[in-house]
Parts: sequence; structure tokens; C-alpha cells
Amino acid sequence: MDKPLTLPALLAMKARGQKIATLTAYDAAFAAVMDAAGVDLILVGDSLGMVVQGHPGTLPVTLDQMVYHAACAARGTRRAVLAADLPFMSYSSVGQALDSAARLVREAGVQMVKLEGGRKRLEVIRALAEQDIPVCAHLGLLPQSVHKLGGYLVQGRDERAAQTMLEDAILLQEAGAGMLVLECIPAALAGEITAALSIPTIGIGAGPACDGQILVCYDMLGITPGNRPKFSKDFLAGADGVAGAVRRYVAEVREGRFPGPEHSF
Repeated sequence: MDKPLTLPALLAMKARGQKIATLTAYDAAFAAVMDAAGVDLILVGDSLGMVVQGHPGTLPVTLDQMVYHAACAARGTRRAVLAADLPFMSYSSVGQALDSAARLVREAGVQMVKLEGGRKRLEVIRALAEQDIPVCAHLGLLPQSVHKLGGYLVQGRDERAAQTMLEDAILLQEAGAGMLVLECIPAALAGEITAALSIPTIGIGAGPACDGQILVCYDMLGITPGNRPKFSKDFLAGADGVAGAVRRYVAEVREGRFPGPEHSF
């Protein structure tokens, strides 16, 4: 078995220009397949609310549910770094964020927690970083803010919004974030943000310039309920089973063949 990856190892991948392949998983079986196929980081996303529970969004997902699914995924993970989302309203204050993150680390065994939002999250990120809890930030389309945003829409299209997002990314890094997910933003803006940061950026609908890519595993396998997002690709089509699809995804991310222009904004 390969030596387990660490967060400093992912930072080193950015430094040498090696793409980081990331997928979501919600149970031990999928996590084990991804781990064996070479996925670098497995995210237990609150997207489980949509693809596992059948909700229209992520807002109904609870912290207890995130701890349960993250613990399941941890049992199937040997090599990859394991991260998990802090769900809606589980980090609205510093104290709540510390308690929520501690549960994911202590009870589920994750190595990193992810939270959504820009400069309004700086105090929370600083507090988590001070307690040596690694944080992945998230900018662009924020599923937990879908009602405020007015839907699942591409973000950062105008100059002012793009500049604010770039500034937020730098502030999040300065506050202690160790990674940044960029979701559904113009590819050019994602490239600018990636170049401005020393921490890795992971794109989903953010073009090829990010340091890594992530997809919801159900999208990657073409089994998403409803319409598959534009930024995803069915890697199971023509592949030799699920493991083959994951290996194909990892290879295309590593080689810079995914995402293509058709998956970008």
C-alpha cells in the first residue's frame, strides 16, 4: 500500500504543478474504491442531502448525519486525505464551529473540515486554525446560501464580484485556510485566484487552471438523479466498472484533460 497522503503533501503537489484528484464519497465501499484508484482527497460532502437523501438541496443535512457518513468513509480510506463538510448552521459562531469540527475530527476521523463563505468566515477559520484543525474554504457558488443567491447560478461574472472573490480568497488564506474549493465561477477568474494563492485550489465548474478538481461521485458515474451538471462528465461510460471509471477520472485530471472547455464557464 502507498504511504498515506498528508495535507503538506497536497501543498507540495501544488508547488510542483501536480494536479490533485478529488471526489466525494459517503460510505466505506465507495471510499475504498476511490482510495485504491489513486484519488488524493476524498470529501464527505453535504451534497449527500441531494444524491443520497433525495432532498432538493444541502440545507436539511445535519451534523449527526455528516459525522455518520464521514465515519463510514473513513473506514474505507487508507491513502487519501479525508475531509468533510460542516453542514448548514453548524458553524455560525466560533464556539459552535469548534464543537462541530471537533466532532468530525474526533468521532469520524477526518483530517480537514470544509466550510462555505468569504470574509465573514475569517474569525471562525482563525479559531479553527489556532486549534490545529485544518480548514478548506469554499467560494463561488455556495449551496448553503442558495436562497440568498437565487438559485444554483455561476458566480463572479462581473468585474466587481470577481475582484471581491479574489480579495476574499487571499483573506481566507491569510486567516489560516489550507485549501480552497472554487465552484461554478469563470475559468479565467479561477486561474487568477489560483495564481494568487500558495494553498491549493480545487475546482468544480471552475475550469482547468485550478490545482485540482472535484466532482460529486454520482455525477462522475452518470447516475445523478435528474440532469447531470454541465461541469461534470460521465466517466463510467465505456469504462470497466466503477473502479475503472475512477481510475479514468484520476488520469484525466492528472493529465489536464479534464475539465475541458465544454465543462467550464
